[in-house]
Amino acid sequence: MSDRHGGAGRAAGQASAKTPAKASARASAKVKKARRPQVRLPPLAPWEGRGLEPDGDYDGVEFRDVDFAGHEGIGARFMDCALAACALDEAGLARARFIDSVLTDVRGVGTDLAEATLRDVEVVDARLGGVQLHGAALERVVIRGGKIDYLNLRKARLKDVVFDGCVLVEPDFGGARLERVEFAGCVLKGADFSAATLTDVDLRDAAELGIARGVDRLGGAVISPAQLMDLAGVFAAELGVRVE
Repeated sequence: MSDRHGGAGRAAGQASAKTPAKASARASAKVKKARRPQVRLPPLAPWEGRGLEPDGDYDGVEFRDVDFAGHEGIGARFMDCALAACALDEAGLARARFIDSVLTDVRGVGTDLAEATLRDVEVVDARLGGVQLHGAALERVVIRGGKIDYLNLRKARLKDVVFDGCVLVEPDFGGARLERVEFAGCVLKGADFSAATLTDVDLRDAAELGIARGVDRLGGAVISPAQLMDLAGVFAAELGVRVE
């Protein structure tokens, strides 16, 4: 009888010991991975125009080493296009649409992409500052490498977006909706998630995770135990807890 009870106790203990691991595995399984774009550009024609046009239609075009500083391309559509080493300082691209396109080594300050649409797009090694993407819609987008300062994504909609190995300085996600968004090897400094809605947002692989505001909106995101320790002070401040 005692052996049976002892065996049952040991079995219960073993089951109990395995529970945290199983729970952790289940938690990981619940985080849905972002679907990455599969961009396959057709043979492209070099761009020979003088400037962008409002509501312009660009299909299968390669823009290389073009200075678009101050150009107005509001509402323009870029389909199966490549932008390489282009300058976008103060370019007006509000409500523009980038579909099945690749932007490589683009640079600029104050680029206006408010309410733009990016779908099946890769952005590689960008160097941008003060980019206005508020109210934009990003779906199946990868932003890989490079550095973006003061990225404004307020009230934007991000679905299946991956920030991969890039540096984001004070990105603003205020009021944005993030679904299946990953931060892989990405540095976030002073991020603002105020009033944001997060679903299946994976922050565990961020190389650096700094949150200035909106830590109370992290429900729907997953972070690592080490990140939890790093953010302990921010969580305590949000709850009004003094740590002495």
